[in-house]
Amino acid sequence: MTDIPARLSIVTLGTRDMGVLRSFYRGLGWPEIAIGDDTWTGFHVGGVLLALFPMFDLTAEAAPGSTHPTGWAGVTLACAVDTRDEVDAVFAAAVRAGGTPVAEATDRPWGGRSAFIADPEGNRWEITWGPEATFDERGALLTWG
Repeated sequence: MTDIPARLSIVTLGTRDMGVLRSFYRGLGWPEIAIGDDTWTGFHVGGVLLALFPMFDLTAEAAPGSTHPTGWAGVTLACAVDTRDEVDAVFAAAVRAGGTPVAEATDRPWGGRSAFIADPEGNRWEITWGPEATFDERGALLTWG
């Protein structure tokens, strides 16, 4: 059995107006990642990445087939893993543990790989790997891009 890392690496907020939300978090003085732009961005907050991603695109990935996420608030939690292959293994382990498969592991256009499950309450979790991600000895996310 594959152990699921006890990590909360990324919290993604589905945005309806990227410019407004991005400006808000910048206004708080939170450090924005260097590769952020108005298509997606993220802010390092205490070892976790707060990601902003357009609601339409996030819905397509985390709630495929839905044009309006019913019963889903447009927020995903992510567990970042160390290797591309771990995405598949951890996805399978999460399903065995009672998660509902939402989207099988897929190579993403941004260069990483991810899959989605829903927990028993319907909260979306992304199992993700990014080619530039690094972690400290505790598994806290240090860099994403």
